[in-house]
Amino acid sequence: MPSVFTRIIDGELPGRFVWTDEQAVVFLSIAPITLGHSLVVPRVEVDHWLDLDPPVWTHCSQLAQTIGQGIQRAFDPPRVGQMIAGFEVPHMHIHVAQIHDLADLSFDRADPDADPGEMDAAADAIRVALRELGHSEHVPTT
Repeated sequence: MPSVFTRIIDGELPGRFVWTDEQAVVFLSIAPITLGHSLVVPRVEVDHWLDLDPPVWTHCSQLAQTIGQGIQRAFDPPRVGQMIAGFEVPHMHIHVAQIHDLADLSFDRADPDADPGEMDAAADAIRVALRELGHSEHVPTT
């Protein structure tokens, strides 16, 4: 059975995409720890990041940096952090989020009831920032 992320990638479930390319996509978390919390997800469904082919891992890692630059530009936080946990969905993904202190990297701060309007605005802000950084070819219009 495909993972929930594969179903989002395939369009079976909705997602707030901020990046798409041949190897990976990025969409907002449905339970953000901070505004704009994004997930870098390879198109290939692999459970553990250690099992990814090295070129796919390299691409996802570099993409996480690019998304971090977009989050930095969009929200101007003191830091942008990333983490890999892998317990929620068995499909490798890198969390990239603005952080104001170390506690912002805790899933205890996840908000499953985040305001949809705020999430749409956050996705738009990240898309605008990524376009301004020269990545228009990979940034969806919505």
